[in-house]
Amino acid sequence: MAEIKLKDLTKVYGNGFKAVKSINLDIKDQEFMVLVGPSGCGKSTVLRMIAGLEEITSGELYIGGELMNDVDPRDRNIAMVFQNYALYPHMSVYENMAFGLKLQKVDKNEIKQRIHDAAKALDIETQLEKKPKLLSGGQRQRVALGRAIVRKPRVFLMDEPLSNLDAKLRVQMRAELIRLHDELKTTFVYVTHDQTEAMTMGTRICVLKDGEIKQVASPAQIYNKPDNLFVAGFIGSPQMNFYRGNLIKEGDTYFLLGENGVHGKFKFPVEKVAAQMLNPYLDKQIILGARPEHMILTQGEGLRAEVMVTELLGSEIHIHAYVQNEIHTVKIEAPTSIKAGDIITLLPESNHIHLFDPDSELSIV
Repeated sequence: MAEIKLKDLTKVYGNGFKAVKSINLDIKDQEFMVLVGPSGCGKSTVLRMIAGLEEITSGELYIGGELMNDVDPRDRNIAMVFQNYALYPHMSVYENMAFGLKLQKVDKNEIKQRIHDAAKALDIETQLEKKPKLLSGGQRQRVALGRAIVRKPRVFLMDEPLSNLDAKLRVQMRAELIRLHDELKTTFVYVTHDQTEAMTMGTRICVLKDGEIKQVASPAQIYNKPDNLFVAGFIGSPQMNFYRGNLIKEGDTYFLLGENGVHGKFKFPVEKVAAQMLNPYLDKQIILGARPEHMILTQGEGLRAEVMVTELLGSEIHIHAYVQNEIHTVKIEAPTSIKAGDIITLLPESNHIHLFDPDSELSIV
C-alpha cells in the first residue's frame, strides 16, 4: 500500500516566507493525483517535501501509514522525475537506467530483466546502446521515466516532466503516462501548471493558490462544480467569463441585473440553485460565471460586444470580444462569418451558470 497522507503540512523558509500553509491531503493508493496551480503556489514545494528533498517545518507526512518526517529520501522507496532529464551524458541509455540498481547491488540478471521490461513498455528497446545526446527530447524523457520505473518504487513523484517537450510530444507523453499508471498500478503524484495535463491525466486534481488548497476533486467536478471563484477562473481554457450584478426576483424567476444595465439582465431557473440559497442575496451583488462554450449568440436582449479577434481552432472558433472594456470569450462551431470589429450580442445559457459570493468568493450552490 502506498497511500500518502499530509497532515497540517507547513513549510516556512528562513526569511519568514510561508510557502505551504498547513495543508491536509489524502492521496489514495494507486491514485494519479495532480497538483496544479499558478507559479509560486507551493505545488513543487509539497512534492519536494514528500520526496524528502525539502525539510518539513511542521506537520506530518505519512507514506503507506509510516511517518516519513525524519526518514532519508533514499529510504522512502520513491522515484522522482524532474523537468530536467538529468541523464549522465557519458553513459548509454542502458547504463543510465541501470545506475541506481547497481548502487542498490541488485543482481545483474535482475537488472537486465527490469531494464528490458521498462524499455519495452516505453518503446525505447532499440535505443539502449545510444548516448543521450543522440536521442530526441521525447526519448530522453522516456529514459528518465524508465530509470524511475526499474526501481519499482511505491510512489512516483513527477515535477513538470513534460514542459520541455513540444506540443505534439506532450500529447503523446500524456497518453504514455496514463497507460503506464494503469499498467504499474502505483501511486502517482504529478505537479504541473498546465491545466490540460491536469484535466486529462488526473484521477483527482488538487488546486493550490498561495500555499493553500482551494479544491480537491475529480477533473469533471473541478470543471463543472468549482468550489470558489479562483478554481472557476483558473481551470478552463479560455477561462470562465464573469459578470457582477444585483440579484433580483420577478415572480418566480431570478435575474442578475448588471450595474446601470451595463451587463444586461440574465435569468436562471430556480431548479439550478435552491431558492433558500438565493433568497439571502436578493437585491445584493453576486458574481455570475459562464464558460465560453455556455455563451450563446443572440439577436434579442443580452450583452452588446465588439469582436476583438477570432481564433480558428479546427472544428471550433473562439470569439474574443470587448464588453465594456473587458474581454469575454465565446466558443462556437466553425465556420462563421463573424470578424474583428463586428458587433454581436451574447447571453449566458441559464442552465449552465455558476454563482459566487463576492465577499467570500465561494460558490453559492
